[in-house]
Amino acid sequence: MEYLYDQYQRKHDYLRLSITDRCNLRCVYCMPKGGMTFFPRDQVLSQDEIIQLVKNFVALGITKVRLTGGEPLVRRDVVEIVRRIHEIPEIEDISMTTNGLYLSRKAHELREAGLDRLNISLDTFKPEVYKQITRGGNIRQVQMGIAAAAKEGFKQIKLNVVLIKGQNDDEVLDFIRYTKDHNVNVRFIEFMPIGNSEEAWSSEFVSLANVFDQCKAAGIDYRPIRLPGNGPSDNYQVPGYQGSFGLIHPISGRFCENCNRLRITADGYIKACLYWNEEINVRETIGDFEKFRQVIQQALDNKPLNHEMALSDTDQIVHEAPTWRHMSQIGG
Repeated sequence: MEYLYDQYQRKHDYLRLSITDRCNLRCVYCMPKGGMTFFPRDQVLSQDEIIQLVKNFVALGITKVRLTGGEPLVRRDVVEIVRRIHEIPEIEDISMTTNGLYLSRKAHELREAGLDRLNISLDTFKPEVYKQITRGGNIRQVQMGIAAAAKEGFKQIKLNVVLIKGQNDDEVLDFIRYTKDHNVNVRFIEFMPIGNSEEAWSSEFVSLANVFDQCKAAGIDYRPIRLPGNGPSDNYQVPGYQGSFGLIHPISGRFCENCNRLRITADGYIKACLYWNEEINVRETIGDFEKFRQVIQQALDNKPLNHEMALSDTDQIVHEAPTWRHMSQIGG
């Protein structure tokens, strides 16, 4: 079996695959205020294209797949996509990132189809703040989705919390205390300047050092732990708590050194780096494995060691233009 390496000898065995750019929310860190013009449906990868693409990646050493969006659960054939990926013997882990709005009606089917792990976006416990951050979402639907998922025996459930100054940074301890009685991993994520102006981003950015500061002030003890999975988070647990919390710091910390991820957008482009503009059309090569392999390796050969969001050494910058896509069009 072949394996995928970039020029820095990072082995890539993890695919993040966007199956739609559509979403039923308009989160402030993911979409512009005026919303998005979504791709025509024929511009989005078909189910058969998705499955063949995954099989091609398996032949190149990929063993883990995460389905993203947009919001993957708005796609009507999402359960069948999970089932068909699960039937590929070499795939060891299938996960999904979702906003959870449709999860109460889909959790059982997804688990039966072979979905292993879930990441659910929940940036606040306050209904009004949730409505502001998501521009109209109903937090009750997400809470029902989390409860439904907890009953299905997924290998792991994570809650993604993007910290935003003045909106939810006062809830850090609430989320940590939530892990006392809930076996979830709460992941605090720094707000990234993707699709946002520098001024807007800098006014809302919160360093994750804030999490430790709040724990110290509240007298909350914690210890580092290791969790299974593919994410870049540093994880911790309060002694005696069922769950844990993690920190993902693309701005203030080391985010890229061990990057093993490749991203495929819903319209069939490969992005080897989340932040940079470079992307290559891979859709037209899905039926020709040799051309497919060449395109994937080309993307890896151009992958930078780090992205501008965390770079102090500008000599490491390979592609100076940041991505034109909003986060909802990449899948995170």
